[in-house]
Amino acid sequence: MRRRFTPQLPSGPLLDIGDLAVLLLITAVLYLGVRIAVRAPAIIQGPTISLDPRALPWYALLSTGRMLAAYLLSLTFGLVYGYAAARNQTAERLLMPLLDVLQSVPILSFLPVVLLSLSALLPQALAVELASIVLIFTSQVWNLTFYWYQSLITIPEGLRDVATSFRFSPWLRFRVLELPFATAGLIWNSITSWGEGWFFLMASEAFTIGQRDFRLPGLGAYLHTAANAGDSAAILQGLGTLLVVVVLLDQFIWRPLLAWSERFRLDMVERDEPTTSWFYYLLQHSRILQRLSEHMLAPLLHKMDLTFFRRKRRRGRTPVSNKGKNPSRGRILYPVVALLGIGLVYGAWQAAHLLLTLPLTAWREVVLATLTTFLRVFAALLIVLCWTVPIGVLIGTRPRVAAVLQPVAQILFSVPATALFPTFLLLFLRLPFGLNLAAMLVILLGMQDYLFYNVIAGARAIPRELEFTARLLQLRGWTRWRTMILPALFPYLVTGMISAVGAAWNASVVAEYAQFGGHTYAIRGVGSLIARATARGDYALLLAATLTMILTVVLMNRLFWHRLYRMAEERYKMEME
Repeated sequence: MRRRFTPQLPSGPLLDIGDLAVLLLITAVLYLGVRIAVRAPAIIQGPTISLDPRALPWYALLSTGRMLAAYLLSLTFGLVYGYAAARNQTAERLLMPLLDVLQSVPILSFLPVVLLSLSALLPQALAVELASIVLIFTSQVWNLTFYWYQSLITIPEGLRDVATSFRFSPWLRFRVLELPFATAGLIWNSITSWGEGWFFLMASEAFTIGQRDFRLPGLGAYLHTAANAGDSAAILQGLGTLLVVVVLLDQFIWRPLLAWSERFRLDMVERDEPTTSWFYYLLQHSRILQRLSEHMLAPLLHKMDLTFFRRKRRRGRTPVSNKGKNPSRGRILYPVVALLGIGLVYGAWQAAHLLLTLPLTAWREVVLATLTTFLRVFAALLIVLCWTVPIGVLIGTRPRVAAVLQPVAQILFSVPATALFPTFLLLFLRLPFGLNLAAMLVILLGMQDYLFYNVIAGARAIPRELEFTARLLQLRGWTRWRTMILPALFPYLVTGMISAVGAAWNASVVAEYAQFGGHTYAIRGVGSLIARATARGDYALLLAATLTMILTVVLMNRLFWHRLYRMAEERYKMEME
């Protein structure tokens, strides 16, 4: 690390044409969804959720299946999207503003529109399943995409030069350099994605709007039904089942993957206490898996390497010529783009007409509510940073501590705050500012694991030789943090903070407005405003509040987070010189 950590930010534009185009797209899509949602059935019957403990294994299987489908979709999307943004400057100018806006969309406010519009177009069962997977997808995909993009742009130049010298094809570069370099961080962010997925699973499986019941059989609906019924035994049984699922995933999936990822570290010195896993040890010594790897996986990868290498060599020998270009492609593409642009402008124009129906008092309430949630989110961010950074560094640099604290933290983070929110209300209602305390706690729980796991990943990525050098130079206290730890953590902190703040804006929809036990509890905030507009069917207010939240987060991204990303790329890369 050639520079010490300093808070100075590089300059940059506030909003560019890409941001404005994406905002126009979001506005048109929101308006289209609202127009379709009006045609949804007025009464929708939901499924009967059984509180019989014998139903819990089936509910756990359904919930895990939805999570797996959303995760596979998120990982595929993140790898393709991040690679395109990191490898092509033209694509980056379009895709990164689009990603900034999309990750800021409060999907819990979008959920009513998505559910109602899909119910108007598709059979109810299919519509609710698709909406659930989309909701979980949006909670899992952003941190995976941001981390993959960040890892691609921070690969040390020495490794890039080696890949160029050996004339790696794009496929070989991806398989040998880029994916191994990002593997550990991708695994940690996958753990984070699953933790956040449990949070949104509760909302997606237990969603109702008036007489429209969109519940899905699963752990989320089970816990929600048990909480409304006041059945403490059923709540404990549901939470116990969720914890069992999390422990099984940790022991059979995540811990083995973390142990496997040790081989991809950049250390020149082997760690004294690497991550271990009993199940990974069994897999390593499995003769069946060894034979499958030798006779199937290795030959398949070798064949793919040769195939892509030959294609690259043939392309290199083919002279560049304009004869291969199809002039008719432009004649077809330009009218399609023009029609799409006209449609977006028309949708945005209609949305503007809908927004103009709101009185000035409503707009004032939207602005005040957004400012209140903004202050609540960043207060929560500061609180979370105060404990996730030191504890994450401790776990990331001390394997013995990690062996004890990491499974405990993962289990605690897996319990969705939406399942505990009724309990928080009961505990805090009698206290001064009790509703605000409960809302703050839900937002904290919704954002903390993004930072926690990214800090651990960043701390584990610090090369051992740097640690030995710091000890040799007797760097201690703040000097050690400023010189080695914070610069190494910086790219991971940026990724974690962007994802955490996006999750916090989403969590505000749940935290600031709740219906429990026949009563409605609400505090001032844009999340509360969105929930109230949904409950009343006030689509103009819903559109105004949602767009205001999106614009606020986009402006923060451009003013602050985007510049931090550039700082991470320019000043805090691990260079092997």
